[in-house]
Amino acid sequence: MSLSRRGLLAAGSAVGALAATAAGTGTAAAGTGTAAAGPVAGKGHGAGRNRLLTGFDRLAADGYALLKGQKVGVVTNPTGITSDVRHIVDVMHPDERVDLVAVFGPEHGFRGTAQAGGSEGRYDDPATGLPVYDTYLKSGQPLADVFTASGVDTIVFDIQDAGARFYTYIWTLYDCMEAAALAGKGFVVLDRPNPVTGRAALGPVLDPAFSTFVGRREISQAHGMTVTELALLFNAEFLAERPVELDIVKMSGWRRSDFFDETGLPWVPPSPNMPTPDTALVYSGTCLFEGTNLSEGRGTTRPFELLGAEGIDHRWAAAANALDLPGVAFREAYFAPTFSKFQGKTVGGVQLHVQDREVFDPVRTGIALLVTAKQTWSGFAWRSDNWIDKLTGNTRVRTMIDAGADTDEVVGAWAADLAAFRAVRKRYLQYR
Repeated sequence: MSLSRRGLLAAGSAVGALAATAAGTGTAAAGTGTAAAGPVAGKGHGAGRNRLLTGFDRLAADGYALLKGQKVGVVTNPTGITSDVRHIVDVMHPDERVDLVAVFGPEHGFRGTAQAGGSEGRYDDPATGLPVYDTYLKSGQPLADVFTASGVDTIVFDIQDAGARFYTYIWTLYDCMEAAALAGKGFVVLDRPNPVTGRAALGPVLDPAFSTFVGRREISQAHGMTVTELALLFNAEFLAERPVELDIVKMSGWRRSDFFDETGLPWVPPSPNMPTPDTALVYSGTCLFEGTNLSEGRGTTRPFELLGAEGIDHRWAAAANALDLPGVAFREAYFAPTFSKFQGKTVGGVQLHVQDREVFDPVRTGIALLVTAKQTWSGFAWRSDNWIDKLTGNTRVRTMIDAGADTDEVVGAWAADLAAFRAVRKRYLQYR
């Protein structure tokens, strides 16, 4: 069964078709979200190894029919791999069934050589000879001009997300969709799992007044969506005045309740400080410490699980444990970051130990840790640029904590906004 630009890869995908129609693109979502019959394309391509097939697996299995007759550019990074850890660009480049002519790199770059806040610039990829264009911090017409200059007809997006609003790849997706519409290019999103499940949206919803590259539009701090679901939402809710010609290729075999280690897929760090799926599990809460003068664990082997600063002692862990937060315990910890905050200095703090991930709430936990850090350490301070407001998407978290609010009060303040977002989000969910 072939995958047409206006059709479904498999029968019975009423939910996907409905969501694509709601997105106002006139295209339909490929895939059913159920276990697919048959192997992925190509000898040694992970055939039969996993029950889950990614969007790329399904695209390749159909002989790239969706891309036939088009000059293709791919927005990707080191996470764009097959189940036998070959990069999709390296797989597609020699395949005569697809005309791959360009690659577009996000933050950290296509091959992943850059640290946080960096990219690789414009160069020719040594492995394939393909031109690589830099998308980092480009948007609107300047990014549209990059797409035009590349000579592509269709842009394909395939990057592993981490499930948090401030993880920048979803805004690379948004910016590229907007720019593709301006440039008159087609856009295809290949799906991968949300590594921390797609069960729930959590945390404050962004106030548009705080729009930055760590949060362009009004979604919750932990969105509980896959990239194809986000693409459908973006196109219908935020790009409705000029939607991109959008196609999505869903996974088969993924359930909303699946954590990454249940997918059978290999984990590639999507950024240098996201080394394991355990990091992603806590990241949507503990990344808030980037907005403080505490270390968020960069420069350690457990970024975002280790938090601390000079002068913090056992009292912080004790205060956090006294809250009896579901699914998590806190260990008094000491560490010396090799780079970033407190480089080369021994600091005290906590290590998070998630003991029951089914009930663990990372955003509530992050707020609780901010509250208790301020209560137990006199040196606590927000970053002078109020970066915390960009991360949380509003001023309320910072001002309420400064005013002495407890965890329940802070969390309760976003309840109405979150309920409204959940109602919108529900319209674009593609999996059960």
